Amino acid sequence: MSPTTKEAQRAELHKTIWRIANDLRGSVDGWDFKSYVLGMLFYRFISQNLTAYINKAEHDAGVADFDYARLPDSQAEFGRKETVAEKGFYILPSELFQNVRERAPQDQNLNETLERVFKNIEGSAVGTDSEDDLKGLFDDLDVNSSKLGSTVAKRNEKLVKLLDAVGDMPLGNFEHHSIDLFGDAYEFLMQMYASQAGKSGGEYYTPQEVSEVLAKITVVGKTRVNKVYDPAAGSGSLLLKFAKVLGKDNVGGFFGQEINLTTYNLARINMFLHDVNYEKFDIAHGDTLLDPQHWDDEPFEAIVSNPPYSIKWEGDSNPLLINDERFAPAGVLAPKSKADLAFTMHILSWLAVNGTAAIVEFPGVLYRGGAEQKIRKYLIDNNYVDAVIQLPPDLFFGTTIATCIIVLKKSKSDNAVLFIDASNEFTRRTNKNKLTPENQQHIIDTYTARVDVEHVATLITNEDIANNDYNIAVASYVDHEDTREAVDITKLNAEIARIVARQAELRTSIDNIVADLEGTRGATV
Repeated sequence: MSPTTKEAQRAELHKTIWRIANDLRGSVDGWDFKSYVLGMLFYRFISQNLTAYINKAEHDAGVADFDYARLPDSQAEFGRKETVAEKGFYILPSELFQNVRERAPQDQNLNETLERVFKNIEGSAVGTDSEDDLKGLFDDLDVNSSKLGSTVAKRNEKLVKLLDAVGDMPLGNFEHHSIDLFGDAYEFLMQMYASQAGKSGGEYYTPQEVSEVLAKITVVGKTRVNKVYDPAAGSGSLLLKFAKVLGKDNVGGFFGQEINLTTYNLARINMFLHDVNYEKFDIAHGDTLLDPQHWDDEPFEAIVSNPPYSIKWEGDSNPLLINDERFAPAGVLAPKSKADLAFTMHILSWLAVNGTAAIVEFPGVLYRGGAEQKIRKYLIDNNYVDAVIQLPPDLFFGTTIATCIIVLKKSKSDNAVLFIDASNEFTRRTNKNKLTPENQQHIIDTYTARVDVEHVATLITNEDIANNDYNIAVASYVDHEDTREAVDITKLNAEIARIVARQAELRTSIDNIVADLEGTRGATV
């Protein structure tokens, strides 16, 4: 299939999803309703995924007409243990999405049916290695919520529409390797809901083109990475960009932590929908700064993150934190009102010696004084900052601020920082700025070349940065190109004199005309 055909299919899919999601929502706020659409999409995915997996095994064994979806439940139990060990979950034929959907219009207890099915799917993993990956995944798909309707009948009516709408999404057949369509549909839906939700959406979703730049920066010169990590994982989209950039099989494992429970569920669902097996990801729930969950998995070869901007944290009000091995080396904690550099120190601590980290940062961390300046001093004096990249404004949902990327490395070949001004690398699309593929590539090429480019990039020694009070704002080192037109003052003055003279001529001419008119009027009278 040509790239043009694939893009056309994708555009058609997005248009269909947009229509379905908006038709379906009705009176339910889009941000609240996302869990229903995304959760039901997940239910369809794992049903088709499991069916295709079991069917293939039977077809390969010579049973050409085998169809798991048509098998009686009693005959399906024989393969449960082996299937859970491989896929991480099990669904009986009667509880598959396609079969529940088929019976739904006649099922007066549809809400109870779905509640039981979701409980059984999660229950299939209890006591196995995949239990933590499945637990609570359907919690946000509340089939008894009054948001769906004031009565059971109305709620069931909405659930039938939901099953049909998600079932009608043109996502192809698993046999034709269309798994990427599910992941693409999920990404599109999350982006759609994030853009509608404004600030709250921006807190959990990083635009895909920014995610791609971050992932590409951390794997420059590599075709494979061992483990990738995001301490503020959001919906998991940033982590999954490694699968796109390198290929899923060239990433040893996906690790992340997310504090928001709903978003944590979305991240795990996102992993499944991109066909990342439960054994290859570990998304944890909790506060990364105070209760990090991956001590046994660090260090990580590639770390990407878009942490929440300037959130409050315990900081120096908790006397134990200054002794935490992640924060102690700087000798000072990030301010209680601004946790940005606490995330940065955590990331640096868990970065492998041969690794790279790319972090989206709020611009204030680059130049503010106090504790933040002391942390920057630690980073620069120890030669951990590889590059600082100024991004264009208005890329992210919920804010128009021009953010930046800080790139960290523990093994550098020089004692300098590359400053890149990419503030003009964008195209205006709808109501946001976007990094086109050309913009992305220009940023990556400039980062990789690591040489001075007038008005774009400057390599500055750590010593010079120290002499500038450890200010690492790009504007302090890369001069903006002066696009103003040069003006010839002599020519300008001559032009002004000509205009003034011409004005005087016109005034005299007008005065003469008026005088003639007045004289004519007087003669007539």
